[in-house]
Parts: sequence; C-alpha cells; structure tokens
Amino acid sequence: MAKKDKGYKSALENLIEDKGLDSAIVIEALTEALAKSYKKNYSGAESIVDCKIDDDGKIRIFTTHYVVDDVNDEDFEYSIEEAQEIDPKYQVGDEVVEEADISEFGRLAAIQTKQLLRQKIREAEKEALYNEYINKLDEIINGTVDRVEERFAIINIGKTGALLSSKDQIPGETLVEGEHVKVYVSEVERTTKGTHISVSRTHEGLVKRLFEMEVPEIFEGTVEIKSVSREAGERSKIAVYTANPDVDPIGACVGPKGNRVRNVVEELNGEMIDIIEWSEDPVTFISHALSPAKVERVKLNHSKNSALVVVPDDQLSLAIGKRGQNARLAVKLTNWKIDIKSVSEILEEGIDLDAPEVDMELLEKMKKSMEEHEADEEKESIILTLDADENEEDKVEEDFGDDESFDDEDDSEEPDHDPKYDEDIDYDQYDEYYED
Repeated sequence: MAKKDKGYKSALENLIEDKGLDSAIVIEALTEALAKSYKKNYSGAESIVDCKIDDDGKIRIFTTHYVVDDVNDEDFEYSIEEAQEIDPKYQVGDEVVEEADISEFGRLAAIQTKQLLRQKIREAEKEALYNEYINKLDEIINGTVDRVEERFAIINIGKTGALLSSKDQIPGETLVEGEHVKVYVSEVERTTKGTHISVSRTHEGLVKRLFEMEVPEIFEGTVEIKSVSREAGERSKIAVYTANPDVDPIGACVGPKGNRVRNVVEELNGEMIDIIEWSEDPVTFISHALSPAKVERVKLNHSKNSALVVVPDDQLSLAIGKRGQNARLAVKLTNWKIDIKSVSEILEEGIDLDAPEVDMELLEKMKKSMEEHEADEEKESIILTLDADENEEDKVEEDFGDDESFDDEDDSEEPDHDPKYDEDIDYDQYDEYYED
C-alpha cells in the first residue's frame, strides 16, 4: 500500500507542477471528486460523505448518519437499532461517523473519479488563468508570435495564447512566426469556453506603457503622462507634465542623445512621436498640441468646448498636417474642438478676435423668457382694460358731455411714443452698418 501511496503522491505532485496550479486547489479538487464518486457508486446521492487526504498522502473517506426514531432516508439516517449495533452508546439525535474502506473502489468508480478530477482541474485552470491576466489588464507583456493568419495572429503570452486581430496590428508591420513582440493587454474576458485574452499593438496605452518602461522619471511619478493621441503606424502625440521645477519633462522623455524616445519609436515600427508639455491653461495646451506649427492666437468658446486657432499663413499647412493628421491628433490630445485659420482668412472673413464670447444658448433662453414675460404683462393689461372700459366711458360722458372742445384738445396731445419708430426699418442696412 505504501508503494501505491508513493506512486499516487508522485503523480499528484507532477500534476501540480505541470498545470502550474496551487497544490491546495488540486487537493481540494481531488477530495471533491472522490467524495462525489463514492456517493454515486456506494452510499447514495443524498448521503453525507467527506473525503480527506492526510499530510502523508493517505486518502480517507467518511460517511455520516443521523440516529432517528423513524427512518425516512436511508442515505443519511440510521434507526436506533442500526446505530446501537455499531455502538450501544448511540442515542436518537447522535451522529454516526464511519470510515469507508476505499479498497471497495472498483474500476468504474476510479474512472468516474478521474473524469471528475479532470473537470475540476480544467475549472481551476480557467479560474487561475483569469485571475493572473486580469491583473495584467492595461499592461504590456512580452509574447512570441505563434501563428499568423490574414485576419489575426496568435501571440503566445506564457500559459495561453492571446488574439491579436488585424485592426490591432500596426499598419505596415509584418509579423513573423517565432518573433518576440511587446503587446498591450486590452481585454480579459471570462467565457464558458475559458479565458479569452485580446492584445493590441495600436492602443494608445501601448505608447504610454513603453515610455514608463524607458523613462525612470515617469515610472517613479516625477513626470506624468497627461494624455496620449495616436494614429498607429504614423504618428503619436503625448502630453507630459511635472510639478518639479528642476525637471524638464520633455527632455526626460527624449533622454540622453534621444535614446529613450528612439527605443519607443523602434518598438512601434518607426512611428513618429511628438512630445509636448501639458498645461492647465487651455490656450497654452492647444498651442503646444499643434506643434511643430507656431500659433499666433487662440480664442476659446467654453460653451461649445471649441477653439479658434490663428496661425501665420506659412504655418497653416503645418498646423493642419498631412491629410489633417496634426489637427486630428491635437483634438484628441486636448479634447477641444479646434478650428484652424490663417491670418489672411481671419482678415478676409472679418472675424473680430477681441469680441467677447457669447453664449448663444443662454441668450436664446433669456430671449424666450423675456418674450413670455411680455406676453403675460400684455394679457394682464388687456383684462384690466376690459374691466375698466364701461366705467370710464360713463365718467367721460358725465364730465364732458357733448363738448366738442374735448375732441380738439385730445388731438393736440403728444402721442405716448415717437411716431418715427412706427416707420418700416430697413434691417438689412442696419446689419450692414454694425457689421462694418
């Protein structure tokens, strides 16, 4: 028996090592499988079975029965007579715990135990895999290209393979089987089939994590990456900041002789990277974001979260960038809508950069409120007039009778308003005047 125990222990240790699982998880899976198999084959589905494995590897199975006056379920109940046959001291309400003879396990029970153990091990593997990689979400891991297909590649990341879809591959980059690559863990999902892991080479987070790996000041927290915008394979912009006046955040990212940024560029297959300084002042931040173009003026519209940026005529194409790329990246980096115009365009369109910002939405609400208020006052005035009309007419007839002089005097009174405001106004000319 000792020889068998030694063989069983050795197999168990090998299983734990091969699967890379915690020994406690494997032991728990085995005891549960043994208990279920014993119940199914020997003691009944409703029976109470407990399996234990000693430190020396010995397997022990125990069954529990309750002593009752009237037996309703033989799986876990003994009559007083049955209990006292085991030990005369047993009384109603006692528990009878007996150790089973595991040598009774037949071939069928052993096969069932093996199947149950495999199932439990698979479940434990899925759980362990998920727990390991959920902690690596939004991080960079090293992998090896296992397989390359037209629409995806499989990256070996250690204990499993991760999916790198075509949209997550850097445009122009060719992956070769066996090649070592750095990938960004973008998704870890637990499914009925196991743990599904997706990785990316185009995510903005890859740029951020690469700089954290290359720049000690970022890793230590002295320099902070505030935002990243990226068009993978072509160009990225990162905004950096430090509260330490003795540290140059851009210089720290560039590194001695440009080594740090060069290492990131090489990892990203030659992708250009603009490093700009972040500022809490939107005007300064937007100006920096449009680098390398020089900005003359930035006018903000806070209500629309938009900015009008004025650049010299010779800087317009540089500010917009090839196919609008520089402007798009600046928009993503700053989270402001940006309209770029040259000085000539500003003059041609007659845009007043010094005019105060007007919140048109608030203006419309105020206008509507005033119109409603005026309508209410007019309605109230009409009601009061109607109520007073009859009395006023009687009073006029009483005071003045048919005196014709009253009519003449009334005609001579000045009107309540200047009649010139009743004339038609040419609003087109009015608008042209104020536009000029």
